[in-house]
Amino acid sequence: MSGDATSLDLAGAIDVIEETYEYMLAYAAQGKVNDTDTSSSGIRAYLERSQQALDMIAVAKLSDPAGTKFLDVMRQDAARAGAAIGLVLSRDAISSQLIDNLNASVHLRTLLTDIFLLDEALAITPP
Repeated sequence: MSGDATSLDLAGAIDVIEETYEYMLAYAAQGKVNDTDTSSSGIRAYLERSQQALDMIAVAKLSDPAGTKFLDVMRQDAARAGAAIGLVLSRDAISSQLIDNLNASVHLRTLLTDIFLLDEALAITPP
């Protein structure tokens, strides 16, 4: 897992969310039924880090007016995805099926699409 989520900038928050999604894909394929793992490298830790990354997106700033306008849209999508992640985190056990359903959530997919678009746009023309 990448560095401390409390010191993230926008690019770091994007990396954390992408990394979590990759981990979630692998986790969903494992067939776990009642995982209560609370280790620093388990699914719960990844999801908690993503929540912190979503908090960073909520306060991120860009100097580019078009980027700022899109970031406003992304914040709304991040709030929706964060609510879905929060629901999963509220469970005592996190099964592979629960993560598979989270992966399929339109809210998470919308956020990921936003992230991919913004990440690529910023790579082409930094703010």
